[in-house]
Amino acid sequence: MKLALLALLAAALAIPTAAPASRAAGCTTVKAPAPEPNGGHKAPKALLSPGHTYTAMFVTNCGSFTVTLAAKTSPHTVASFVALARSGFFDRTIFHRIVPGFVIQGGDPTGTGTGGPGYQVVDTPPKGTQYVRGVVAMAKTQTDPPGAAGSQFFVVTGANVGLPPDYGILGRVTKGLDVVLRIGKLGNAQEQPTRVVELLRVRVSVR
Repeated sequence: MKLALLALLAAALAIPTAAPASRAAGCTTVKAPAPEPNGGHKAPKALLSPGHTYTAMFVTNCGSFTVTLAAKTSPHTVASFVALARSGFFDRTIFHRIVPGFVIQGGDPTGTGTGGPGYQVVDTPPKGTQYVRGVVAMAKTQTDPPGAAGSQFFVVTGANVGLPPDYGILGRVTKGLDVVLRIGKLGNAQEQPTRVVELLRVRVSVR
């Protein structure tokens, strides 16, 4: 009897403890938020004050990452993004497109890949712009001019994805790149997320 109990105990101790389902893949399991209305916003009339550094913390259910915004080289894009972030525009939205080894994309209130704030700004990127790992740029359609930006953004997860210099630069990930790469693994061959990745909030800091 003692040997049998010891065997059962040993077997129990040998069973690895599975990670809770709510923390699978390093992400807290959440339900997809309800889509928000498309459009309805106006571009900010003023640019940000020069001489300051602007950062944005992206808080997701898979962790947080921080982007240093390119306020000097993309003044209209950054002013627009900051205004939207401060209004809560990005809160409770999702990363609707995840392409492993390429990009993660969010910023659409409808979650469909077709939504935006109802306006565009333009900061044409330099010809030599490269989209390397950690760069954050603005998504656009093929018919939009180079550097056009609404609210949809993407973060590059590949080493250098070889895109042409058509996409306005928002900034670069300066903290939490591991979180971005973690999210970047959660996509399938159809460029769809394999689980809900929610952008809980974006908080802008100035120094």
